[in-house]
Amino acid sequence: MVNFKITKKINHTINIFSLLILIMVMTNKPLNSQSNSLPLIEDFIPQWAKEVVWYQIFPERFCNGDTKNDPTIETLYGSWPHDTNSDWQVHPWTSDWYELQPYEKNNGKDIWYNLQRRRYGGDLQGIINKLDYIKELGIGAIYLNPVFEAPSLHKYDGATFHHIDPNFGPEPEGDRNLIKTEIPDDPKTWVLTAADKLFLKLVDEVHKRGMKIIIDGVFNHMGINSWAFKDVQLNQQNSKYKDWFTIKSWDDKAKGTKFDYEGWFGVRELPELKEDENGIVAGPKKYIFDITKRWMDPNNDGNPDDGIDGWRLDVAYCVKHPFWKDWRKVVKSINPQAYLTAEIIDAVEANTPYLEGDEFDAVMNYNFLFSTAEYFIDEKTAITTSEFDKNLSELRNAYLESVAYGMMNLYGSHDTQRILSHIVNKDKYKIRKWGQNFDKFKGSNPNYDTRKPTQEEINKLKLMLIFQMTYVGAPYVYYGDEVGMWGANDPCPRKPMLWSDLIYENEKVNPDQSLKTKEAKNKVDSNLFEFYKKLIKIRNDNKVLSIGNFKTLLADDEKSIYAFAREYESTQIIVIINKGKEATSISLDVDHNEYYTDILNQNEMILSEGKKIECKIAPMNGRILIKDYYK
Repeated sequence: MVNFKITKKINHTINIFSLLILIMVMTNKPLNSQSNSLPLIEDFIPQWAKEVVWYQIFPERFCNGDTKNDPTIETLYGSWPHDTNSDWQVHPWTSDWYELQPYEKNNGKDIWYNLQRRRYGGDLQGIINKLDYIKELGIGAIYLNPVFEAPSLHKYDGATFHHIDPNFGPEPEGDRNLIKTEIPDDPKTWVLTAADKLFLKLVDEVHKRGMKIIIDGVFNHMGINSWAFKDVQLNQQNSKYKDWFTIKSWDDKAKGTKFDYEGWFGVRELPELKEDENGIVAGPKKYIFDITKRWMDPNNDGNPDDGIDGWRLDVAYCVKHPFWKDWRKVVKSINPQAYLTAEIIDAVEANTPYLEGDEFDAVMNYNFLFSTAEYFIDEKTAITTSEFDKNLSELRNAYLESVAYGMMNLYGSHDTQRILSHIVNKDKYKIRKWGQNFDKFKGSNPNYDTRKPTQEEINKLKLMLIFQMTYVGAPYVYYGDEVGMWGANDPCPRKPMLWSDLIYENEKVNPDQSLKTKEAKNKVDSNLFEFYKKLIKIRNDNKVLSIGNFKTLLADDEKSIYAFAREYESTQIIVIINKGKEATSISLDVDHNEYYTDILNQNEMILSEGKKIECKIAPMNGRILIKDYYK
């Protein structure tokens, strides 16, 4: 239950309608279907964020649009494993993922060491080149993993937050020289590099196609290459940035101490920004606020149309609430329609304090992933249909009604195993204990199966997609899932994107460097892509699927049938999912004797007679039935 204060007095003249609204707010319950067109109370989430399908891009691995800006070995300095001496080259985009290239074999290290040294050359131009592909898929909003200057492949070790990584732009060396002319903590001295300008072009091109774009904000820590941390290292207690970080000890010969600091979860490459009771302290707080304005209103004219449309906040749980409350005010003052979401992989009760309207609009909905995996993926340990329905109900009602509609309903990300590999490894590990089992999902675990999924396993994903694209919340696609990419947990879900105009090597090498018994063809699954496209179009064409009310119609444990209705204004859609391995017939009660059209399956017409829908559903399949029965 979400707690909030009602500050206005209720007088004795309050009408029945107002009383119903008040009850909804106080009990956190949605209005019934007859009132579902009324505005939501305390609805702080931008409307557009409820009506989009999300697409996550890991920039370094999406598309190499400009080979002239490819990283060099010097650009790896400051990132683990801190090896800038061994042989190195930009890695072949289409190569076998687990096969060590000749230059890698020369260093004598294993695959896991070398995967961290690899750079494939993905960049902003590559994303721009593929925007039409993303639009064709039906995507409404893009989320980019970090794009700020950083030495690692993932960019969560920011050297700055006010510049795009030079190797993502067209003139890396020129950009680095230009950056040296600035006073980094003085926005009046900041310049726009070629990479910055290309990023703003990307934002513009996204907006021209009617899409939105948000980026990763990593505000708990910076990297060891950050200008502030390097100054502290150099000048020690004389640094003007000494209070930006949690310093354990200084270089002091008299005391016999050496410079030491707090890294995020002990990671030396990620020095934590210092916090007090109000969150991040004044120095870095001002810097974060300044860069927030820079990317949300780049030309500082008061019109945010040329800026990003929101933020995804990395490890948001590591920053105290007062900071997020203050930061939200800054964001919303620039663009009231900006969308704020966060990474919080925890139980519902841990998410609740962030979702009361004064911090984030939503979170990456890992609890959605947990429940769907327990129902659709697990077999020996699967929850029943009625348990699944109960879990979903509890999750929808854990927050204010509007929050459920703005949640990012994901099946995977850069921090998880690919959804298809999750299906391959069914019943092995409990996904809800994700923190405990993180290493068990890795390809380095000999018990983890890294093979290519079978067609039957792909069909299971299709069933899950029917549910994802018709359920409450904003569906979320991780790049490459739509073309059948597979892979274990970090770093293996970060393979280079599969493109139909490239020929890829078959995967023939296992993680332990043994040869597979059967080579896996590594190519675009065009059938799966078309299925994604079809379902996304169904969702985009029917507003009821994004903002309509939800009602369970059937939760049959014996037959593994789940049916629900989505209603908005005069439109109703009924979704029926058969998780069982046998075709089955069902009967559903409806309000009218009307024709329903199955928009998923060749527009088949089904007549409800005696106010009942009776139909047959193929195994591991579903129906999406639509009827505008109020018209």
